[in-house]
Amino acid sequence: MPQATSHAKLWVGIACLVLGQWTLSLLDAAGKLLAQSGYHVIMIAWMRYSLNTLLMAAVLAPHFRRRHGRSILHTRRPQLQVFRAALLLLSTVVFFSVLKIAPLSEGTAMNFCAPLFVLAISPWLLKEKSYASRWVAVAVGFSGMLIVMRPGGSISPLGVMLGLLSALVFAAVVVLTRKTNQTDHPMVTLFYGGLVGMVISSAIVPFFWTPHTPSTTEWLILASTGVTSTVGHLLVNSAYKHAEASLLAPYAYLQIISATTMGWLVFGQLPDALTAVGIGIICAGGIGIAFVEHRRVQSDAPGPATP
Repeated sequence: MPQATSHAKLWVGIACLVLGQWTLSLLDAAGKLLAQSGYHVIMIAWMRYSLNTLLMAAVLAPHFRRRHGRSILHTRRPQLQVFRAALLLLSTVVFFSVLKIAPLSEGTAMNFCAPLFVLAISPWLLKEKSYASRWVAVAVGFSGMLIVMRPGGSISPLGVMLGLLSALVFAAVVVLTRKTNQTDHPMVTLFYGGLVGMVISSAIVPFFWTPHTPSTTEWLILASTGVTSTVGHLLVNSAYKHAEASLLAPYAYLQIISATTMGWLVFGQLPDALTAVGIGIICAGGIGIAFVEHRRVQSDAPGPATP
């Protein structure tokens, strides 16, 4: 029975992760639509973070207080939380800038290099052990990224530079998330990410406001960014409550499918054959190291006690 329960929780975790990734692809598609329509990425980020924070304050914060007996703003590392949240806002702005000029599938694939960058820097910043398998995965992922970003491909030089910057900033966010989650509840980190993003973007959005009044459709798309970001991140967070990160890591790369599907349905864009090969190599590097890391965790885990 315990094994059946474990398998059931794993499938619930996988379902939450896949649904969350598809929901976040809706967010990315909305951001790309708005950016291509002339809305500044700062305005898009402001709407996304403001609605996201208001929804979390209305739903998540009261639930957290009832369950844990303290405010969701309670943190042991306030400066680190604020710094991480500011980097998260920067990551969002840069990524939306990438999507403005790059196809959805290619933009998403470049961002998937972030976990590989984390593997490369974790021995120094997180004091984690360095393994040859991790460096192989980084090399494989980087070779795939070079194919996606090749001269003459579908991404302009500016898109290439922004894609690299987006992956590097997001890698920094991942590292800081690991640090904050060592002392604070993940929901606290999630809420600070939205709150600080809302405060900073609210302070600067008047300087980037789009001069014309949004239509009803555009307002709905803007509003959808807050809803999809909230639902998507809550689903992803729930996934990691039901299953280990090492087990879920390979399934995160299924977002490439949702990004490609949304790119085709909304923008009529599909990667060419060579770009698809590059995307596949990036995913292979990430999925391969995820399986290796899971096997390593399983082998390092203490066995059952002997009578």
